[in-house]
Amino acid sequence: MTFTAEPTAPPTKRQRQAAKIAEAASDPIGWTLLKILLLAVVDAIAVYAAFVLFSQQEWLVLGLVVVVAVLVNWVYFSRKLIPAKYLTPGIIFLVIFQVFTLLYTGYIGFTNYGTGHNGTKDQAVSALLASAQERVEDSATYPVTVVEQSGTYGLLVTDPDSGEALLGTSEQPLEEVDAEFEGGQAVAVDGWSTLPLAKVFTLSAELEKLSVPFSEDPNDGSLRAPDGQKGYLYISTLEYDAAADTITDTGTGTVYSDSGAGAFTAENGDELLPGWQTTVGFDNFVRAVTDESIRGPLISVTIWTFVFALISVATTFFLGLLLALVFNNTTMRFRNGYRIILILPYAFPAFLSALVWAGMMNESFGFINQVIFGGAEIPWLTDPTLAKVSVLLVNLWLGFPYMFLVCMGALQGIPGEVNEAAVMDGANPWQIFRRIKLPLLLVTVAPLLISSFAFNFNNFNLIYMLTNGGPRFGDVSIPVGHTDILISMVYKVAFTGQNRDYGLASAFTILIFLVVATISIVSFRKTKALEELN
Repeated sequence: MTFTAEPTAPPTKRQRQAAKIAEAASDPIGWTLLKILLLAVVDAIAVYAAFVLFSQQEWLVLGLVVVVAVLVNWVYFSRKLIPAKYLTPGIIFLVIFQVFTLLYTGYIGFTNYGTGHNGTKDQAVSALLASAQERVEDSATYPVTVVEQSGTYGLLVTDPDSGEALLGTSEQPLEEVDAEFEGGQAVAVDGWSTLPLAKVFTLSAELEKLSVPFSEDPNDGSLRAPDGQKGYLYISTLEYDAAADTITDTGTGTVYSDSGAGAFTAENGDELLPGWQTTVGFDNFVRAVTDESIRGPLISVTIWTFVFALISVATTFFLGLLLALVFNNTTMRFRNGYRIILILPYAFPAFLSALVWAGMMNESFGFINQVIFGGAEIPWLTDPTLAKVSVLLVNLWLGFPYMFLVCMGALQGIPGEVNEAAVMDGANPWQIFRRIKLPLLLVTVAPLLISSFAFNFNNFNLIYMLTNGGPRFGDVSIPVGHTDILISMVYKVAFTGQNRDYGLASAFTILIFLVVATISIVSFRKTKALEELN
């Protein structure tokens, strides 16, 4: 008996691609060169960052950059650490974009970082003295030449007494330099570009703000040249005593001392601003619950946030489930067309839909008032109660298609034999749904309901685009309104208003994180009961 070999099928496109990848991987020289090239890029970035951090004396961050760079090179040049080669990029990005962000936000929550407190103490002292400077009446006239280097403007000054050339910027005090002279005035210096008068005349706004310190001691005053040609000595009416760590107003004699809260404060409580960033411990958390102007809106916003998240999840889920039950009927005609129509709200960007709804709900010329209610002036977005109802309705319109799709998929995953067995046992449709379909459905949907709650708890886009948190509360120190949720409240505290309090906003963020994390942990533990039921 003879056997004939069956003809071999030609390789598929995917098999050919896999063969090419395997062939390329078998070439160690090519992959080694690519690895060296990528590591060279990483090392170049690390070296550049190290130089910048060294110049700024950020020793802790510098040490972390060096350690990470060494570990990356060790991992990818090693022949044994195969799993680490795949895990290292993900771990690095996780640390940078997740862990560091969380830790830094937590750190800011324990500081006074915000308007008037966003720099160092030395910067605050310099800014205070510079803001109170006045021109000395008998000041000598200093011939100056405006110079520029990499976008930084400086003054090349000729000392009228010694004739020496001095160079300084707003950050660097005047220092003696070797310069070129014309007619007894310094006009050029190596490494800097001398600006022509035509260019100087266009920089009047920048030159009026340019103040060059005379020395490292801020009490020595600074040199200013508003016209870019002649400079004069300016002395501050505030005098800083480094030994006593105080600032004295020479005009009034008031003494301001470091109160430990990041600002120089007088005995009567008056503060000199700007101050500086400093650690304040739990003051932001204490202020959030003890300051009446903050505690009142915080309690109201917190209650509304829970109500908004719970009602949004409940309404979208039950409407989506109802529609899924209706359109899961195989005998319905054109049900695919109906499904497409139902998921249209889910296909449009949520922020754009919110803006459209805001226009339709406008009290004066919105489509709803003008067309549906015949020209009525219903304050959908300006009345506190109606604004909350409007937010819930719009969120229901945006959210039910997602629940519809989820419930539709979960229902189709329930075996038909289960339903047939229940019918044979004499169960009616309501009993089948409540006793069989709903428990089996919750096994799949419960984790999604938890994530939906977390999403709506922080549903910033809808609130910001639809109502911007309004209508606003009265007599409160933070710009929040009746429809604000915690995340939009945090945004307003941090980024709107005249006084931006990043420390207080970060404290609120920590509280939100703790609340959402606690609810998620408890909820996920409860879902295990559903798994056991399944």
